[in-house]
Amino acid sequence: MPTGRTTDGAADTAPEEEGPDPRFAALPGRPGKIIAVHLSYRSRADQRGRRPEAPSYFLKPSSSVAASPSTVERPPGTELLAFEGEVALVIGRPARHVTEQDAWSHVGWVTAADDLGLYDLRANDKGSNTRSKGRDGYTPVGPGLVDASTVDPAGLRVRTWVNGDLVQEDTTADLLFTLPQIVADLAQHLTLETGDVILTGTPAGSSVVVPGDVVEVEVDAPTAAGTPSSGRLVTTVVEGEGGFDPGLGSLPSVDDTQRAEAWGSREAAGLPAEDPGAEEAQGETAAGPGLDPDLRELLLQVPVAGLSQQLRQRGLDNVTIDGVRPLHPGAKLVGVARTLRFVPNREDLFRSHGGGYNAQKRVFDAVREGEVVVIEARGEAGSGTLGDILAIRAHANGAAGIVTDGGVRDHDAVAAVGIPVYSAGAHPAVLGRRHVPWDHDLTIACGGTTVQPGDILVGDADGVVVIPPGLAREVADAALAKESEDAWIAERVAEGHPVDGLFPMDAGWRARYDSWRHEQA
Repeated sequence: MPTGRTTDGAADTAPEEEGPDPRFAALPGRPGKIIAVHLSYRSRADQRGRRPEAPSYFLKPSSSVAASPSTVERPPGTELLAFEGEVALVIGRPARHVTEQDAWSHVGWVTAADDLGLYDLRANDKGSNTRSKGRDGYTPVGPGLVDASTVDPAGLRVRTWVNGDLVQEDTTADLLFTLPQIVADLAQHLTLETGDVILTGTPAGSSVVVPGDVVEVEVDAPTAAGTPSSGRLVTTVVEGEGGFDPGLGSLPSVDDTQRAEAWGSREAAGLPAEDPGAEEAQGETAAGPGLDPDLRELLLQVPVAGLSQQLRQRGLDNVTIDGVRPLHPGAKLVGVARTLRFVPNREDLFRSHGGGYNAQKRVFDAVREGEVVVIEARGEAGSGTLGDILAIRAHANGAAGIVTDGGVRDHDAVAAVGIPVYSAGAHPAVLGRRHVPWDHDLTIACGGTTVQPGDILVGDADGVVVIPPGLAREVADAALAKESEDAWIAERVAEGHPVDGLFPMDAGWRARYDSWRHEQA
């Protein structure tokens, strides 16, 4: 190794030559550029509800490349890391202004890729995907290369597995734009250089993965001699460290549109089916003024039994949430409903909807001051539907209470939080024993009663009643007046008067009561 002396006499040692970068082990070298197609498979386009007339593209940095096996980080505070199994083309010789017929001869190799993306970061990138798909490790490629000259560009197959389950399978015969067309289209705008990588889009089935999940992608040519294959590209999702500095740029944010696109559909994301006007109605509920403070004070004075009686007199007899008891019988619950629905546990659905930032966690994060989290658990008390952490979160947000017709886990710890909670009882098992958190902010059934977002709930030691918002003041005023009347009757009974004719009052007692009220006015 050559050495020398610097002018100050210190040893001058030439740096050792670095070895090949292991990230690019599956490629001829570090690619000069990585170009990805936005939407290319018919199955994916149908899933998204739109079919582009021509291909469109975005760039990914070569620093995002990873070999197989590798790990990929989901940053703290994010929820929508999605995989996309894809056929990757590696350019073998430069291409510039080539015909579609000649384009495939410029492709040297074919392999598998996973075009990972973090939907939490898409909002401000306007389709460039710079932050959402350009992160370190977000382009695993490999592990092996297939000679492109030995395969039909329309006969390639891509398959993806998550935790061993096949979740994507399609062939390039299903592409909206052929692989040679994509190469030729790109080559009329820029020079494709040797080693450049083209990610050719993903079929239907792309969805969200969470820490602990293992994603495998394989590209092969089933009809070619020997069925050449890339082998399985293996990536394990891990929880990242370090958050985002709000002073430097926009922070991760998600909405139901991003959730639906990341998961693949609204149903897969645990969201209710789209209903014209529903978004507007939910927006009004979420952004509305909440419960009027004067009405709240009035409802705090009225017992649930009195409200139930007044609702019955107005034809509403099915407005009590049955089978629930308070953790704090002396505490009063008054608030506006924010709803959450669980469905019966099914193992495959719990894997897709139970982990990560699921519907349950989203509701407890989003509940606002004066709202009541109301949970439909079908009266199934064989597991918890919340525990102390979620109770603390609701309490910290200023929630008015929690009502569930299922069980409560960590019963004593939840009680110690102090927030009013009504449940079907205590149970030590976790949610997944009986339930899958499915959707939220929609009409549900709790304790045999229909509850809609924005309904008013009032609870005391007798139970919980659901009041339509438009009737709340009327029934509260009437119930309070009836309480005053009943208190006067109770005093007369205590004086020794028989209840006959007094409860309810006949004309004579009614006249005496009206006279008493006039004197008190």
